[in-house]
Amino acid sequence: MRAVVQVVSEASVSVDGETVGEILGPGLCVLVGVTHEDNPATAEQLARKLWTLRVLPDERSCADLGAPLLVISQFTLYGDARKGRRPTWNAAAPGPVAEPLVDEVVARLRKLGATVETGRFGAAMRVALVNEGPVTVLLEV
Repeated sequence: MRAVVQVVSEASVSVDGETVGEILGPGLCVLVGVTHEDNPATAEQLARKLWTLRVLPDERSCADLGAPLLVISQFTLYGDARKGRRPTWNAAAPGPVAEPLVDEVVARLRKLGATVETGRFGAAMRVALVNEGPVTVLLEV
């Protein structure tokens, strides 16, 4: 799994003009991509990492502050544009594989005690956020 993690003071995701997920920070906006080798154990590992990642003010984590997370599926994180000008998506897991694993990340975070908002899998989403710092971290598990 691959995640782009941004420290935010606020973030939201909307579909067709309707807000489907929104957080006020400090918190994390997390774009999650799934590849073919990922499984529930990978999802659990990513959830633990996100919950304890010390990127919030004063080197604290979401676990330390009870900070919220906005988790959004993002298959394009596995796009490969090394050859030519058109990315390939071969490394991205198909929806029937990826969706349950993104859901598993969210479920594991909630089990750890996190407040989690989400986007809508497979939808055309509009993401708005205020990145603080700016802090952006790429995670791979």
